[in-house]
Amino acid sequence: MPKTVLITGGTGLIGRALAARLQEDGYDVAILTRRESGVGLLDGRSVRFVHWTAKEAAGWVEEAKGAYGIVNLAGSSIASGRWSAPVKKRILESRLLAGKAVSEAVRLSGSRPEVVVQASAIGFYGSRGGDEVDESSSRGSGFLADVTKLWEESTLEVETLGVRRVIVRTALVLAREAELIRRISLPFKLFLGGSQGSGRQWMSWIHVRDEAGAIAFLLGREDLSGVFNLAAPEPVRNSDFYRELGRVMRRPSILRTPSFLLRAALGEMADELLLTSQRVMPKRLLEHGFSFLYPDLSSALKEIIGTKVSS
Repeated sequence: MPKTVLITGGTGLIGRALAARLQEDGYDVAILTRRESGVGLLDGRSVRFVHWTAKEAAGWVEEAKGAYGIVNLAGSSIASGRWSAPVKKRILESRLLAGKAVSEAVRLSGSRPEVVVQASAIGFYGSRGGDEVDESSSRGSGFLADVTKLWEESTLEVETLGVRRVIVRTALVLAREAELIRRISLPFKLFLGGSQGSGRQWMSWIHVRDEAGAIAFLLGREDLSGVFNLAAPEPVRNSDFYRELGRVMRRPSILRTPSFLLRAALGEMADELLLTSQRVMPKRLLEHGFSFLYPDLSSALKEIIGTKVSS
């Protein structure tokens, strides 16, 4: 019998890639979703959907019984609009309620899962200038640092129930179908591409296939628990990121969007998502033998954009 893995937030960018990877690895995958339970298609693949409200365990505790693992990715997007007070509340509450539901389901299930993988983000570390950050680094300051701390703690209870728990702090995820790629590629298509702010801030990123691969790796390694940074081993400065994107797209990268314009347009979100400096290293992943498919930005962007760099 294949092992069953339940994925909350499974219809999102990371969830879809993870579901495909786990199916390839021979797992039985069930996506927790607000749609009705049943079998359906996800990116052309047959997937089992299980209804949940993203707020409570009622209705899916039976699925948790005997499941090998639960991957909790659920949470409202942090980049869907300016961070007004209601948006901030939605971002936080969506994560805390989903985590509470996962903990409740594990507690109520007679035969408990062996592992819970809890999503988080490198926003935990705040802006750190040029300092290298690894899993032992302290929490930073800011809205995202506060949110990720509480997000991680939302499933802490499962550890007291004897369940192995892994926390994955994810960097900027690069994927062909990501809304981010469409947004940042458009100015380059119009020959208006360039860096943001000073361009000196560090950007940590990861290709979506490595994101899914790392989670699958951690699911299968029964000896591993705790915090893992999911970031490529070669972070880059903002100016270098956009220069490489221009090279891959065969477009110039000479313009720069000043910090004050970004702040005027996006407010607090500009400082925490675009102007923050995070040089995050995947120290524990590398120590335990995980191998990245796309360790450098050039190979990642060429796969995503689908254009060869001119000689």
